[in-house]
Amino acid sequence: MHLNTIEIQVLQLIEKNGRIDINDLAKMTDLSVDELEGTLKKLEEMKVIVRYMTIIDWAKVDEHQGVTAMIDVKVQPKRGVGFDEVAKRIYRFKEVQSVYLMSGVYDLSVTIQGKSMNEIASFVSEKLSTLDSVLSTTTHFILKKYKHDGIIFEQPEEDKRIVVSP
Repeated sequence: MHLNTIEIQVLQLIEKNGRIDINDLAKMTDLSVDELEGTLKKLEEMKVIVRYMTIIDWAKVDEHQGVTAMIDVKVQPKRGVGFDEVAKRIYRFKEVQSVYLMSGVYDLSVTIQGKSMNEIASFVSEKLSTLDSVLSTTTHFILKKYKHDGIIFEQPEEDKRIVVSP
């Protein structure tokens, strides 16, 4: 699909800040508010803008407990549909956050969330590995997030001391 320069500029700006004020965005793109709203509506209808999201650092919330795992999955693709049918069966599970077709040793990368490591282990052994096309899995548990979707979670504090040289 071909987008014009203004549409691409709008996408780049809202990707960095989905909560940007519409008036500010209109000024930055030299569009009227009505033109901008029309552009956003068009991009949403075309499913170019899929969803507006917030990134939360759950590690800072004591009441939130949970585990995220990334699972490498080796599958046997099906004739005529390749990896798409297997990926669709996997992404329909409620625990699954994302599924990507990958190059390399494993075919799919699956990200899931659960309340505990045991819950994730049960998902892998009872749901994922029992699918006909799944040949093998390797599970990696996320221990700490440093950066996610371009956002650094813990910025080091700047050294505010004055540099003194002899």
